[in-house]
Amino acid sequence: MSGTLYELRLFFREFRSTFVSTGAVLPSGRALARALTHFVHTGRGAGDTPLRILEVGPGTGAVTREIIGAMGPEDRLELVELNDRFVAYLAGKLAGDRRFSCAADRVHLTHAAVQQLPADVRYDAIVSGLPLNNFPPELVREIVDKLRELLAPGGTLSFFEYIAIRRAKSVVCRRSERLRLAQIGQTLDELLRDHEVRRDRVLTNVPPAWVHHVRFR
Repeated sequence: MSGTLYELRLFFREFRSTFVSTGAVLPSGRALARALTHFVHTGRGAGDTPLRILEVGPGTGAVTREIIGAMGPEDRLELVELNDRFVAYLAGKLAGDRRFSCAADRVHLTHAAVQQLPADVRYDAIVSGLPLNNFPPELVREIVDKLRELLAPGGTLSFFEYIAIRRAKSVVCRRSERLRLAQIGQTLDELLRDHEVRRDRVLTNVPPAWVHHVRFR
């Protein structure tokens, strides 16, 4: 079986068994990965200082490949993934796939929730693939607060959500689910209203998505 086919089957299997934490039927497409990594590609500091990059919820590594391709020779990447099977898959990629292994000495893979990361290391660019609209509202607030804590001054947090997903779900779901989505929407709307510096619309992704880029002042 080809690597791409295996990756798709693994991702779909995890979507079916762990929908809340996986959140998508397919891995992120190339256009979405490129949009999510905009500030990795363009975020080089003065004097070409190395970047510390954090990817949260890398899954099967569709966005990780794009990050590694954009990294400078001294940049460092931390991957934090909660799903056991995705962690094992990523470890295999770092060991045996040259698109990953070329940077394996500068990539660290942590099997944990992002909330468990220590606060003493801060990152110049954070890329999140977490399906925030699937989580309880209090968990979304906890994750947003943690990502803010981990972001270095002047750094950028990039994350995505599918276009109109909350609105579409709210039309057909029960009252309790509408309330959950409304609370998540309030948290994200407050975040974006005060801190969004760029927004990309990726219509070629399946499903189409917004990519939000946030910088805390």
